[in-house]
Amino acid sequence: MDVHLIGVTGGSGSGKSTVVRRIKEANSESVLISQDSYYKSAPFINNSNITSYNFDHPDAFDMDLMLSNLKDLKAGRPCMMPQYDFVHHCRREEMVRVEPRPLIIIDGLMILYDRRIRDILDLKLYVDTPADIRFIRRLQRDIAERGRTVESVIKQYTEVVRPGHYSFIEPMKEYADLIIPEGGYNEGAMQVLFSFVRDICS
Repeated sequence: MDVHLIGVTGGSGSGKSTVVRRIKEANSESVLISQDSYYKSAPFINNSNITSYNFDHPDAFDMDLMLSNLKDLKAGRPCMMPQYDFVHHCRREEMVRVEPRPLIIIDGLMILYDRRIRDILDLKLYVDTPADIRFIRRLQRDIAERGRTVESVIKQYTEVVRPGHYSFIEPMKEYADLIIPEGGYNEGAMQVLFSFVRDICS
């Protein structure tokens, strides 16, 4: 089985998940690998000291494990993917077995930062969304899904997330094969993307 890898990156709250969902809807023979699953544990973090650990820095991720998993899938072998607890900021004990499929979608903040990962991707996407929209989406998500307070989200965004975006994520645009303004709601860009996906998976 030929396995193709598509990397989807962009700032926090940019709409990567919408792009990923639409790719999966267009190709049922696909599976998602989320870079968020590869965060390193930081169990000492809570709402009051949220900026003590930079989750928006490349060092926050276990890139070596992610690369190993992607290489296994690319070679047609299953892998064991870690799971992350975003409320307690630590890796869970249980892992998930992922079977190779013709299309593997990798979604995350730092997908294009590590050259080793860039080099094994068949298509590199950057989702480009205005900062104010990204912040609003992040605020809503972190409060609803991760047990955060408004104050802690704002503090983390201004002190860590925003600087990290302009240092590590925005510069990765130069490596993208396709930049998608407004994410999955950009129909023109999505149709170009669907056409490419059909070509590489045919």
